[in-house]
Amino acid sequence: MGIFISVVFLVSFAMFAGAVQNLLALNKPGMYPPKVLLRKRAGSLAGAGAIFLLIGIIFYSFH
Repeated sequence: MGIFISVVFLVSFAMFAGAVQNLLALNKPGMYPPKVLLRKRAGSLAGAGAIFLLIGIIFYSFH
């Protein structure tokens, strides 16, 4: 069970890191990918990261 909780926290951290990377890409000049797509991607990754973090906290509290 401990390995599962660790994996859930690592996935959460990876998704938050991806969201930050997409937000930082908004400041780079260029046309591709569109800024709307980057914002949507960052929001999706941050939301999924929050869900995985919540799941990890729930499992950790019951462990």
